[in-house]
Amino acid sequence: MTDGPVHQDGIGESDDLERLWTPYRMAYIRGENKPADATSGQCPFCRIPTLPDDEGLVVHRGEHAFVVLNLYPYAPGHLMACPYRHVADWTGTTEEEAVEIGRLTRTAMLVLREVSQAAGFNIGMNAGAVAGAGIAAHLHQHVVPRWPGDQNFMPIIGRTKTLPELLGDTRRLLAEAWPD
Repeated sequence: MTDGPVHQDGIGESDDLERLWTPYRMAYIRGENKPADATSGQCPFCRIPTLPDDEGLVVHRGEHAFVVLNLYPYAPGHLMACPYRHVADWTGTTEEEAVEIGRLTRTAMLVLREVSQAAGFNIGMNAGAVAGAGIAAHLHQHVVPRWPGDQNFMPIIGRTKTLPELLGDTRRLLAEAWPD
């Protein structure tokens, strides 16, 4: 119980909970920089390859596709394989794009095992907004490394994800380990 009044706006007695402020996520929550249609100029997956690798968090560039760290990762080292071409659906990829995305996904698993000792992976893509695609206008395949016990009390009780490494540091480690 509190000794003084507690107001709906949170002013009053402390609830003794720690706060982990993540204001950068508001852009994601608001849907900023998410293309709503096939407009390639507004798409982050079209913009990323035009940036330097460290700024765009690009780990590897292939001929038809590239690998990039997820800006809002589910786990440290969460990668995405994306075609350069602005295409929304797996069935719209060329044979070359589909093969390269598969190879990049395989290599991402090998590199993540080497660099971070990942014990397992969640791999997949959400095709279309109704299927859960955050950016439905540009295909991207997720490669999420997993470890025993990685789903601990933090996300379940604390509704918080702990990421022990900065994205820039993770990008550098993975890029350096990526085979030529």
